[in-house]
Amino acid sequence: MAKPTRRILAVLELLQTYGQLSGTELSSRLGLDRRTLRRYIVALEELGIPIMTERGRYGGYTLMPGFKLQPMMFDENEAMALSMGLLGAKHSGLVHTTAAIASAQAKLERVMPTALKQKVRAIAETVTLDMLPSRKMLEDKNNFLLSLTTAASNQQQITMQYKTANDVTSEREVNPYGLAFYLGYWYIVGFCQVRQDVRTFRVDRIVQLAPLTVGFERPKEFNVLNHLRHSIAMLPREFSVKVLLYTDLQTAHANIAHTFGLLVQAENGVILHHECSELAWFARQLAFWPFEFKVYHPSQLHIEVKQVAARLLKSLD
Repeated sequence: MAKPTRRILAVLELLQTYGQLSGTELSSRLGLDRRTLRRYIVALEELGIPIMTERGRYGGYTLMPGFKLQPMMFDENEAMALSMGLLGAKHSGLVHTTAAIASAQAKLERVMPTALKQKVRAIAETVTLDMLPSRKMLEDKNNFLLSLTTAASNQQQITMQYKTANDVTSEREVNPYGLAFYLGYWYIVGFCQVRQDVRTFRVDRIVQLAPLTVGFERPKEFNVLNHLRHSIAMLPREFSVKVLLYTDLQTAHANIAHTFGLLVQAENGVILHHECSELAWFARQLAFWPFEFKVYHPSQLHIEVKQVAARLLKSLD
């Protein structure tokens, strides 16, 4: 299917799904400029699709009441996206049983032509995603996920009972900014009214959850996954390490995992902030990376680096 045709049909699909959408919303969802969007609307009207246009601040595009198009067929790219999404859901713990995955797959195949159905089945049977094994959640925790995503989307405050790793339960009121699946767990990131700061909570540790009538405004361009990576990497441990890496930020990111610590561009290199429990292990990591470095603290790390260097030199004798 040609790309313009696919996008024209995508406009129709969005209008059928959401009812009225503004020109800005449609342009944003499809990555189109307003002139191109208007051209696609005209193309749909020429095909006999009854689209009503309302001008003004609260205007937009909507289908004529009562109009319903027959279910559309999926093209290859759409079918692949859906199949890969189902595979991801199976690994993420979002779906409680494999029966739900199988049922969704069967419903998709039912509306596909034979050739496309065979390709979709091939994906399900042969593709394996390299994801950490998910820590399966109980079904009520999956229900929490749905409540949390709704509250985050509506920018609606929640109240919850939360149990820490030490089995301490506390009451929290949180502005949920968003959710992320990371290192085998689902997390909610948001502003905690008790701590008066942005905090991260594991969904499987939530005991009770209820939405409140209080609204909030999510910070613009807040990145849930970046915040989550940073907060987990910087959890306090026995040693707080600060090292200057003589490289650029791009090279540092190419060699050091996001889970390792915080990388900050500096004038003469990249500063690495890391929390660890074993300095000897960290010294071996420094020796492994392909750039020189300078240790700021702790002072014990100098000793561990010298011992690694001595061992490597001894192996050359």
